[in-house]
Amino acid sequence: MKARKPELLATASSPAELERLANAGADALLVGGPPFAARAAGPFDLAMIRDAARLLHPQGKRLYVLVNNLLDNAALEALPEYIRGLAEAGVDAVECGDPAVLMTVREEAPGIGVHWNAEMTATNARAAEFWGRRGASRAVLARELNGEEILAFKAKTSLEVQVQVHGMTNIYHSKRRLVESYLEHSANTGRSFVLRGRDGSDAGGSAGLPGAADAAQGLYLIETERPDSRLPIFEDEAGTHIMSPDDICLLEVVHELLEGGIDAFKIEGLLKTPEYNEAAVRAYRTAIDEWLRDPAGYEFREEWLEPVRALQDPRRELTFGFYYKEQVY
Repeated sequence: MKARKPELLATASSPAELERLANAGADALLVGGPPFAARAAGPFDLAMIRDAARLLHPQGKRLYVLVNNLLDNAALEALPEYIRGLAEAGVDAVECGDPAVLMTVREEAPGIGVHWNAEMTATNARAAEFWGRRGASRAVLARELNGEEILAFKAKTSLEVQVQVHGMTNIYHSKRRLVESYLEHSANTGRSFVLRGRDGSDAGGSAGLPGAADAAQGLYLIETERPDSRLPIFEDEAGTHIMSPDDICLLEVVHELLEGGIDAFKIEGLLKTPEYNEAAVRAYRTAIDEWLRDPAGYEFREEWLEPVRALQDPRRELTFGFYYKEQVY
């Protein structure tokens, strides 16, 4: 019996990176842009999305779009037109957590798939079935689930199941643009501050706003009790997002998820270079293909991870995340 082929999904920050990751072995790419996406790796407008679909579909690859922002009534007025635009562009599915998005897709573009992603609340299979009965085809699991919970979830749902296997995760979100507001406040009151870039160098000063662009590229939250733990701050039109200090890396245990029937494996490329994301895609592509070739004889090889480690920020550890943790809440 031929083993089914699961999906390797990656995020793209630009058309060039999208093509690069597709060539590296990604089966599907996830993109998005303002005003309907939060934490998109890079802004994609409808024209770029249309071009991406035209590039991917002849290769048998799929294109998904983030529609995961916190939507108010004003945003909802513009949503139907956007969803129709996605349908015309040839998008395969949208990823969302708001029921309003699911309802709008069903009304305006029923041919587009819906991937239910309720962030940290996607923790039980019955909730997934609830959304499945309303049109969702996939559940994107919370990163806080451990390995046993992931496999139990898959066994109890009829939906496809997507798991993040690599990259940073979001641990806090505010719809307010806190960094920008603070810099403006500092400039208006004369308070001083220091922005640190990715290399730890001074990226700005008491002038305030001139450092904002650098802050978006390398600003961190550092706890007093844990000065060595750096939490990246990512700010976009959806607000302020504080990201995890380490990166998930499940390459070593990806075969367990494959054996458990997980349908999609996501590599989160947010705040990573295209070179890094390509290395990650190639590593997981190799592991998945090796397992598909011979599940019974599969063995993880440390050498698959070496290109990723060579590009990994030494201040960010590669970890199993919550995979082995018994208590995750």
